[in-house]
Amino acid sequence: MSIRILPNPQGSFPSIRGRRTRLTHALREMTTEHHLDPAMFIAPLFVVEGKNTRDPIVSMPGYFRFSLDLLAAEIKELYALGIRSVLLFVKVPDERKDNQGTEALNPDGLMQRAIRLVKETQPELCVMTDVALDPYSSFGHDGIVENGEIVNDETVEVLARMALSHAQAGADIVAPSDMMDGRIAAIRKTLEAEDYIHTGIMAYSAKYASCFYGPFRDALDSAPGFGDKKTYQMNPANIREAIREAQLDEQEGADIVMVKPGLPYLDVVRAVRESVNVPVSVYQVSGEYAMIKAAAQNGWLNEEQAMMESLLAFRRAGADLIATYFAKDAARLLTNLQT
Repeated sequence: MSIRILPNPQGSFPSIRGRRTRLTHALREMTTEHHLDPAMFIAPLFVVEGKNTRDPIVSMPGYFRFSLDLLAAEIKELYALGIRSVLLFVKVPDERKDNQGTEALNPDGLMQRAIRLVKETQPELCVMTDVALDPYSSFGHDGIVENGEIVNDETVEVLARMALSHAQAGADIVAPSDMMDGRIAAIRKTLEAEDYIHTGIMAYSAKYASCFYGPFRDALDSAPGFGDKKTYQMNPANIREAIREAQLDEQEGADIVMVKPGLPYLDVVRAVRESVNVPVSVYQVSGEYAMIKAAAQNGWLNEEQAMMESLLAFRRAGADLIATYFAKDAARLLTNLQT
């Protein structure tokens, strides 16, 4: 069958002009497909022991570790900017680390105290907590080590108790970042058995064995003491595996699934978004943050523009929530644009 090509009424020039809807600021605003809002951001916060401590993280310019007495002011500022969730991480002193995660279960541990402080300071704020053993491990791994192997089932038992401890302290959502098999089902079962039926789970479902975590490990002194994390974190070459992991976590009771890192894995974000029915979060990790900061400090990029373009990329790929170290800066910019 032959195809008839209709004559162009404009002669050689196209009758469809894509630039028409890009001509003015008003038109560009009207036809914007994806928007950012501070309520979409999850602000990671690093907490340390001590008093009056606002410790800068060298590899993450503009980011800090806070002692509890200074954390309250940071929480209030984030909430005033429209940010509605924080993700807590703690830097555990070396003398409290062991191979069993004992300190992770301490009801008066740093994480548990941080949760209570945030809820007392800003009750409406959603408190998410990191559930993994690497900050507590003398080996720097996300699980218990036996004969050089990170053992799965024994680790899951501790993670479930750790998540329960966070729920008892007041956490709204626990966020297991360990990538152990079956931990979502175990955590959900434990929470339900203790009547914490409203505590949510944000599963790090597709967490890759990435080089982009370097500055984060500096922030928490949690680099692995031997080997690497490739036996439990995912192969960067795989995407079908990510879909399978996200679907399994959804089936096991996860309320939110996550892809980590962010920008190098936008295709994974899109694939996961199309494969699950729960909200999808993405983590713009420390290495991504540090790269933009370093390039901006050298005058190679406009930091504000790079920040907003990268955040929009996550939304375009399908992310509902974005964990980012730019949360405060982006929220401040968005709030100023709205006023």
